[in-house]
Formats: sequence, C-alpha cells, structure tokens
Amino acid sequence: MLAAVALSLLVGITPLPANDTIKVKVGSPLLDASYFRPHAARVRVYRGPEGSAPVSEWTNELTLADSAGRAIHRWVTRGTRTTPNGTTTWELLQTYDAKTLQPYAYLRRSSDGGFTQFSWDGKRVHGSRKAPQDSVARPFEQTVDQPGFFAGASDLVPLAAGLKRGVIVSAPVWSPGMQQTQTRTFIVIGKSTVNVEGTPVESWKVEERMPDGKLYANWYLLDRIPYMVYGEVMLPDGSVQRMTEVTIPALSQDKR
Repeated sequence: MLAAVALSLLVGITPLPANDTIKVKVGSPLLDASYFRPHAARVRVYRGPEGSAPVSEWTNELTLADSAGRAIHRWVTRGTRTTPNGTTTWELLQTYDAKTLQPYAYLRRSSDGGFTQFSWDGKRVHGSRKAPQDSVARPFEQTVDQPGFFAGASDLVPLAAGLKRGVIVSAPVWSPGMQQTQTRTFIVIGKSTVNVEGTPVESWKVEERMPDGKLYANWYLLDRIPYMVYGEVMLPDGSVQRMTEVTIPALSQDKR
C-alpha cells in the first residue's frame, strides 16, 4: 500500500484507500473480462506529427468459445508492416480465459517465414519458433519468475479490473523476448475526450507505468466495444507512437 501511495503522489492524484489498490496475478478472481462482447476493430499506428499517414495497420477480432467447459476469448489479429524488403503481412492468434484473462495459447506467423507458437504451463512457457532466415522451426522453452499477462494486450488488464477514477492495478506482464515478467502499474486517471479518426470520444484515460515508475503508455479505454479507442506508447528514442481503434464489420472466421 505504501508503494501505491508513493506512486499516487508521483503522478499527482489523491492517495487511495487500500480497497482501491488492486494487486493481481494471472488467474486472479479480482479480474472479470466476461463482459467483453464479440466484435471486430481496425487499429492504425502513427509515428509522425498529427496529420501524418499511418505506418502500419491491423485488425482485431474477438470471438467467444468454450474449451472443455471453460469459457475462452479467441483474439485474431492480422496486419501489415513495411520493411526495407517490402511489405510483410502477419497474423497473431491468442486464447485467454474469458474471465481472468489468463493466457492459454499464442501463435504468430508472418509472410516472411517467421513463426512463433507456445503455450503456458504455470511458470513454464514452451513451444517452437522460426526466424525468417531459418529453414525449420526450433523448440522453445523458458521458465519465468511468475506467469504474466500478455504484454502486447496489457490494456485489457485495467478493463477487467474495472474503470473508476483513482484505481491502481498492479499486474505482471510478459511477451516473447522478455527474460522475465515485469510488474507494471495501471492508474485510472479519469475521463478524457480524445480525437479518434476525426470523432471526439469520451473515454477513461489509464496510465501504464514500468516497474521504476517511468510512463510506458497512455490508454484511452471504454467499457464497451471496441474497448481501447486510442493509445500513446513511449518509444525508446523519446518519440510517441499513437494508435487509433475503431469498430468495423465482423470479419471472416479465423483459420486456426
């Protein structure tokens, strides 16, 4: 609680009572994402000044399913990115517990031949991966200090914790390339209106901070579709990557 109060003072919000500070682990009953509804959305990514053309784009589609009596979320993300060798397309398939967001499976493949697939078994992450220059996929296994939520979808954590001004959520996150999980802090700052592709949208502003307190991202979230409408991620070179997300018609069924 002392750490939460210190962080509250650091970011300039009123210190919170203990019941407004939520420390969660993977599988925590304090999270509830079961209200998420099936939908499709388009994300555009910008790295230049306002008015710049997007540098990449992808679509997200969420479907609900059942696996051995367990409610799950299936996210299918498909996008394009420009490289020195041309345009690359990629696809990411993820499966989470529909209530707790516990990650179950991850598969990423791209048109340049890259491939990563793994699943979680407690602290053990195992599967296979293939770099674009490799001829075959190789086994992959890693043991982390604790299970983590997927860092690439960290904005889902405060949504599952509940959006209320002043709430602080502490949660471990992990993604391929990270040696161990990181405990990040999400702070619900309050309501804020952002311009999303020409439309003003009132949303909840949520800060995501690194273990040292450094700001990693600002998320602008809704408790309804498409959930995240705008994001600002702080890049290592000091620039800011901006993202917009808007609802689109449902896409074709995933090809798992």
